[in-house]
Amino acid sequence: MIAKRLFVSAVSRLDVTVRGADGPGSTLGRGGPEMTIHRPDEFFARFGRDALIGFGEAYLTGAWDEGPAGDLGGFLSVLSADLPRLVPEPLQRARAAVVRRPPALHRNTERQTRGNIAHHYDLSNDLFAAFLDPTLSYSSALFDADLEAARDHVGSLERAAAPQPGDDLEAGQVRKIERLLDVTGVGPGTRVLEIGTGWGELAIRAAARGATVHSVTLSSEQQALAQRRIDDAGHSEAVTVELCDYRAVQGTYDAVVSVEMIEAVGHEYWSTYFRTIDRVLAPGGRVGIQAITMPHDRMLATKRTYTWINKYIFPGGFLPSVQVLDEITRADTSLRMTGRLSMGQHYAETLRQWDLASADAAERFAELGFDETFRRMWHFYLEYSRAGFASGYIDVNQLVFTREDVA
Repeated sequence: MIAKRLFVSAVSRLDVTVRGADGPGSTLGRGGPEMTIHRPDEFFARFGRDALIGFGEAYLTGAWDEGPAGDLGGFLSVLSADLPRLVPEPLQRARAAVVRRPPALHRNTERQTRGNIAHHYDLSNDLFAAFLDPTLSYSSALFDADLEAARDHVGSLERAAAPQPGDDLEAGQVRKIERLLDVTGVGPGTRVLEIGTGWGELAIRAAARGATVHSVTLSSEQQALAQRRIDDAGHSEAVTVELCDYRAVQGTYDAVVSVEMIEAVGHEYWSTYFRTIDRVLAPGGRVGIQAITMPHDRMLATKRTYTWINKYIFPGGFLPSVQVLDEITRADTSLRMTGRLSMGQHYAETLRQWDLASADAAERFAELGFDETFRRMWHFYLEYSRAGFASGYIDVNQLVFTREDVA
């Protein structure tokens, strides 16, 4: 079986331990985080038929799991660090002929985007409250860490040092939000557009600074709870939460902020997204976007690939590179990237804490009607994501854009 030969060849040279690929007692790998295959025939059939989607689905069914140490993220981190080299180069060149393409229904048109968003964000407010911190922030925290100056081929940036395990998550979420408001100059009288409301914490904090906020979302569940939290905080007069596609936004704003929403836009609409921001941004205005990103070469290689994350978590989602965001804004708008903070290791720690909290909330998940298969899916999603950040395969950035205003 070709799938088995590819898998054995790949893991045999990695610092992992894979048990059960050839039945009880068999072992592959050079030693490290463990994977145990319980039903090899099912595992390799799924892997052979659907590649990484099948790999993840085999975890959902229990065909394999992490070893006794329970370090799924550690195992996946080793795979993520070597992902571009796991498949032999001749086969990588043929990937375009064999990988699955995203379904047409996942394309983020104005008609279809709301359904894609609802698939994840309308699961249940109670579900998210069971594992998030009190701010209900569902994005990377910025823990207390030293920042250092760095450069790459896109330009200069700041990089946040790795946080300590167990750092205060709520404090990190507040720090993330306040920094984004600082870099966009939000204060008394500022007119703020927020693209992607979440559960309202950024809007509440912007209003507490004296700003007026127009926040747009496509999640009816988030809209309802965000509005309730805003009302309870005493900012009903200053904040409007509208169920509205970003493309339909009207008005003029001194600051535009968006936290981890661009990943749901779809690569076909990145230019539309930034042209919309350019259209509504006032002279002298500033834009602050927190974005999950991937290296430019990997973005190009996977641009039309249907993934496990697309199928089970974020239909229509795709991660940009910092380079492509810089290129698009230069080509299609008057916006220019003028600030960048890279903090990928902070997302790894955020996800680690979410996964631990989700495990602790297993009974609550069950009370809400989420079965064992869902809980395995959720665990795999959080640890799969953590592995990407821990290995450096993906990153998260706070990006600042300013406008080239014509006199």
